[in-house]
Amino acid sequence: MGRGESQPRAVQGAQMCGIYGSIGFPPDQTRIDIVSYRGPDGRGWREFSSPAGTVALGHRRLAIIDLSDNGLQPMADSSGRFHLIFNGELYNYLELRQQLAQRGEIFRTETDSEVLLRAYKVWGEQALARFRGMFAFVIWDDMEKRLFAARDRFGIKPLYLVANNAGVALASEIKQLLGLPGLTGRMNLPRARDFLAGGIADHTAETLFKNVMQLRGGECLSVDAGTTGRLCVRRRHWYSPTDPRQRRVLSEAHAAEQFRDRLSDAVRIHLRSDVPVGSCLSGGLDSSSLVCLMAQVLASQNGAHRVETVSACYPGETVDERQFMDATIERAHTIPHFVYPRAEDVFTRASDITWHQDEPFGSTSIFAQWCVFEEAERAGLKVMLDGQGADEQLAGYHSSFAFHLMGLFRSGRLIELARVLRERARLHDVSAGEQILRMAAPLLSGRFLGPLRRSRRAVMDHGWLAPHEGADFSSTIEAQMKELGLLQATDVATHCYALTFVSNLQLLLHWEDRNSMAHSVEARVPFLDHPLIEFSLMLGNEHKFSGAETKRVLRLAMHDVVPEKVRLRADKIGFATPEQSWFCTRLKGAIRDGVEATLARFPGLFNATGTRQYAAEMLDGSRSVDFALWRIVNLGLWGDRFSVSY
Repeated sequence: MGRGESQPRAVQGAQMCGIYGSIGFPPDQTRIDIVSYRGPDGRGWREFSSPAGTVALGHRRLAIIDLSDNGLQPMADSSGRFHLIFNGELYNYLELRQQLAQRGEIFRTETDSEVLLRAYKVWGEQALARFRGMFAFVIWDDMEKRLFAARDRFGIKPLYLVANNAGVALASEIKQLLGLPGLTGRMNLPRARDFLAGGIADHTAETLFKNVMQLRGGECLSVDAGTTGRLCVRRRHWYSPTDPRQRRVLSEAHAAEQFRDRLSDAVRIHLRSDVPVGSCLSGGLDSSSLVCLMAQVLASQNGAHRVETVSACYPGETVDERQFMDATIERAHTIPHFVYPRAEDVFTRASDITWHQDEPFGSTSIFAQWCVFEEAERAGLKVMLDGQGADEQLAGYHSSFAFHLMGLFRSGRLIELARVLRERARLHDVSAGEQILRMAAPLLSGRFLGPLRRSRRAVMDHGWLAPHEGADFSSTIEAQMKELGLLQATDVATHCYALTFVSNLQLLLHWEDRNSMAHSVEARVPFLDHPLIEFSLMLGNEHKFSGAETKRVLRLAMHDVVPEKVRLRADKIGFATPEQSWFCTRLKGAIRDGVEATLARFPGLFNATGTRQYAAEMLDGSRSVDFALWRIVNLGLWGDRFSVSY
């Protein structure tokens, strides 16, 4: 029988939340209250008995759908057998509700949480394949004494795990787990090296904290508390990506039409909400496409509501995209909000942002994103749509060109290859020689790849990282691809799978979730609607590149939707801050001090002489600033804020 408390505050319902569940560990309600910002609208806590010790379920809630008290969590089914804590959104909850009602299920609330709970009751673990949305949830079966947890296909919503002799615990954020019995709070050294050398994290099930794991996107976990008093933990992939060799053969026009239909439907279903919905607008193709489609959907629904957008601007800087934002704002008739992130605020905010992120972050663009969600909160926007995922599924990054060029070379299209080399040199100031060197990288395999990796590791070690043994970050990524049953990245298609499921997207989603939830804002990512992304990943390479043009299918699909000035942009800034000018001027002293603080805190990680020289060359302008400089500084801030040892 359950025992405990439920304390609603203001409103209740479903959706964006902070969750905590444990078996065996001492119940501790502070582990849900430490993330109160994830759910300022409601609080719930329940405890249950099991042969393996006390089971605790905690929930903090941000009300998005059904703003009544009916959705209080932990939520129990009518029999009292199943108990749910849920973070996320089921965008197809109305359709699932209808299907379940036809099977005789009677609903007490209007929440998607109840739909999820009843879907699990009726279909068990097979219900996961029916869900269209983002989610991380835990269900306690009080009859079978079994805990079940799952994460959405692409890892949009987080779920962390600690399992040791003392018990099992799951949580939305790492900080909720720190201090549990058997957990030391030490640095996971291999993952820290991956972050420093390659700028990657979230590419494995490990975190930068030793013995704190995460459920990967598309994974589920069952913990059987049974009758013996010993916990049996089983983990598996419930979702497997489609095979990239199964390409769709479609004409350009047909592919663009289907892409537009899927993206429009994704935007429509992501607008389901009982609170105001806005959008992040960077001025790039992805965010502009969402804003313009949102305007179309809202105009067709009521004709009165206008999209509200939030954008970060840098007047006078090369990374400023205001002209493209203004073009989209004019086309979509949005209500715009602008923020102007300042260099002076980077270090005043950095420690708090690092605490919310749980792990060090890769550049000051995360500070700018923080400012955007801060403004969304001020504007009363509880839900924000964002363009994460488009670049990964459509090979939108400049680094993806290497695979495109290699494809042209392999297929003997040498005249087109030469034309693309010239065009990119003209548009992006990248010499043909440099492009060819990058193109050659995918060729290197087997006996050629080993020496290259050793050479690259030696350069890193004798530059600013201390020498170390073990696999470098590229080897780790390849191992993760194999573990997920994915082909190694050798062409555009397999490269997109690597970006989506292992290397890039997972890290961006981590930053997005923490920055949005720190301000009690729900971030939604329509490009990761699974019918859309599965379609995109199976498109042929010709739908992603056309000459020197990227994201071909999206550009064609958005004809007459987004302004031509945005649709035909050849440059790609990304969501960037003016780090080059900031670091070499207003932040120069703070960066230098930050490097020294990191060297003092983690001396064994670095070649101190090489690190100081590396930083000095950037700060005096003799070499371009790259993201590694911030990573060095932020690692020290993270170590200080979380008292990390190694």
